[in-house]
Amino acid sequence: MGRLTSLVKETAIYGTSSILGRMLNWLLVPLYTQYLLPADYGIVTELYAFAAFLFIVYTYGMETAFFRFSTKIEKKKSLILDQSEASILISSILLSFMLIVFATPITNFLEYPGKEKYIIWFSVILAVDAIVSIPFANLRLQQKAKRFAIIKLVNIFLNVGLNLFFIVFCNYIVNSPNESALKLFVDRFFDQDNLVDYIFISNLLASLAVAVIFLKDIVRIRFRFDRIVLLEMYRYAFPIMIMSLAGVTNEMLSRAVLKKWLPEGFYPGISNQAALGIFGASYKLSVFMTLTIQAFRYAAEPFFFSRAKDKDSPVLFATVMQWFIIFGSLILVVIVLNLDIIGYLFLRNDAYWDGLTVVPILLLANLFLGIYYNLSVWFKLTDQTYYGTLISVIGAVFTIVLNYILIPFIGYMGSAIATLSCYLLMSFLSYSLGKRRYPIPYKIWKSLLYIAIGVAISYLGFNRPETYTINFKLYQLTLILLYVIFVVFMEKEALRSLLKYVRHENKNRK
Repeated sequence: MGRLTSLVKETAIYGTSSILGRMLNWLLVPLYTQYLLPADYGIVTELYAFAAFLFIVYTYGMETAFFRFSTKIEKKKSLILDQSEASILISSILLSFMLIVFATPITNFLEYPGKEKYIIWFSVILAVDAIVSIPFANLRLQQKAKRFAIIKLVNIFLNVGLNLFFIVFCNYIVNSPNESALKLFVDRFFDQDNLVDYIFISNLLASLAVAVIFLKDIVRIRFRFDRIVLLEMYRYAFPIMIMSLAGVTNEMLSRAVLKKWLPEGFYPGISNQAALGIFGASYKLSVFMTLTIQAFRYAAEPFFFSRAKDKDSPVLFATVMQWFIIFGSLILVVIVLNLDIIGYLFLRNDAYWDGLTVVPILLLANLFLGIYYNLSVWFKLTDQTYYGTLISVIGAVFTIVLNYILIPFIGYMGSAIATLSCYLLMSFLSYSLGKRRYPIPYKIWKSLLYIAIGVAISYLGFNRPETYTINFKLYQLTLILLYVIFVVFMEKEALRSLLKYVRHENKNRK
């Protein structure tokens, strides 16, 4: 019980820092959409999409390999730490050197001529983030969850703070009509016509700050290698890198290829770069579902493993799935029926509002991603995780093909549909394979009914910011209430049992 309590406590700390971090970064969306034109935000969207792929290559599964071999060969724990960090350090320097050497061809390919500085900055960010990944992993191995969370939050708060400093404060000072010593000082380093630069500079400085925090850990590393163990670690890490690349393809490919695969002039009066910015900003609004899934994963994974040997665990897992779908569908309904308000609050320039039509599809896609994580319990508990790799790779191929086919015909709506289709396919494959190897009595038709009604209500109540009216908002709130009433009616027995349990527990406490 003590070990389980410790696990839950650490999970809460890791989960809170991660979710809080994503929320804080997400709160930068109103800032970016207020101060940046869609074309400028398209640059941010595209470069971070490619950075997500590159980071997988920079770390190549070594973080997980470090975990595995540190616990597998405890006598060589110190050696494994040294060679893991040394390996990442050497490869990161080499990869970043190559990026810098080829900065001009890369910027020409991305259609940012003369912006080699972006490639240089990202080469440093990627190298630093990869190098500190092993010290972060070592903190987790040593169960130093609080230190891990504090350093992560320092990085995030510094990044957010620098964004506010440059984009809001410096921009305000430079545009102030009053001459002052402060204005003269800010004028020396701040260029209000290149706000995108300061988004990347903020990230760079925040990453370097983390490197400084870990500097002692990094300089202590000795360049010593056990050839046999290192090759074993590489063999172990390679499939993880492939699975991670497949996963990031499912999530980020659309933002990496949209500009190139979208025909010129597809959106009248809007460049492909601007269309990417609109899609990238709208994609951020699906974070509501993403955060729910992330919170669920942190709580559910230790729960599934701790309950795996119980006789009634399959029924329990099925119940967890059903309630996840109920709450996920409710989130879908609530967010979609309030997109007129959310869009106005978070997309501060109405030039971004055209992209709101993809948000319901992306929310539904992320709901199915959460369903897939639920379904994946079978291959995790049976140690058949290679099925997870296979499903992820199939999903990635499916994502690439659908984006290639759909983007030229229906633009960024095609990317949203491709994402939804990918996670639908992955859920179907996991369910089909799992019902033979680890049968769980999921209430499939009932769950699909909740999703179908949630989708129908979302369709009936979807509205854009420019057509907001009080009467339509009352209609939307009525639809949400009807969905809640429907859930209560369908689950009245379960809710009645829960109410009895709560009352019983309260009596025992008294």
